[in-house]
Amino acid sequence: MSILEPVRKDIENQKQIKTHSAMIRLWHWSNTLIITGSLVTVLINSTLFEDKLLRSTVESRSLLETLEDKVWGLHIYFGYALAALFLFRIILEFFQRPKQKFFHKFKVAYQDYFILKHQRQMARRELAVKVAYIIFYVLIAILVISGLTMAFEDEIGLQRSFAHSVKEFHGFCMYLIIAFIGVHLAGVIMAERKQSKGIVSDMINGGANDA
Repeated sequence: MSILEPVRKDIENQKQIKTHSAMIRLWHWSNTLIITGSLVTVLINSTLFEDKLLRSTVESRSLLETLEDKVWGLHIYFGYALAALFLFRIILEFFQRPKQKFFHKFKVAYQDYFILKHQRQMARRELAVKVAYIIFYVLIAILVISGLTMAFEDEIGLQRSFAHSVKEFHGFCMYLIIAFIGVHLAGVIMAERKQSKGIVSDMINGGANDA
C-alpha cells in the first residue's frame, strides 16, 4: 500500500511542493462529489428499496417503485455530470502548464525510475500513483460510455440482451471504482502521516508555491 502513497514534492526539484491549478482542483472536488452522489443512489436502490418487508404490500411496493425510478433518474443526471467532467478533464490537459500536465509528470517519473535511476524511491511511488490514475481514467471512460449507452438505448435501438450485458459491465466497473477510491484514500491517509503531510490541503489551496 505504501507504494501508492501520493508524493507531495516535485521529483525534479526536491525543495518545491507540487502545485495544482485552480481548474484541476475544481475538477478533482467536483468529480469527488459527483461520484459520491452516484454511488449513494446505487446504494439506496440496491439496499433500501430491495427490502422484502417494505415491499410486502401492493401500496408500499408501488410507492417504492416510484421512488426507485426517481432515484435512478437522479443517478442518470449524475452520469451526465460525470461525462461532462470527464470531457472537461481531457480538454483541460491541453491548457495546463507544461510541468503540470499529467503525461509530463508520468514521463518524468518513468525516466527517473527506469532510465536515469534518479530519486528512484520517489519516482517509483509517483509512477505507481500515475499508473493507478490511468486505470481510474479508463474506468471512468467505460462508466461514461456504458452509462450513456444505457441512457439512450431506445434511441440507438440497442438489443435487450446486449443492453443487459452493458448494464452488468457498468456495475462491475462501479465496484472497481469503489476499490480505487478505497486504495486512494488509504494512500492519502498514509502520506499525510509520513513525509507528505499537507497533501490534502495542497489539493484545496493549490500548494505552497501556487502562483
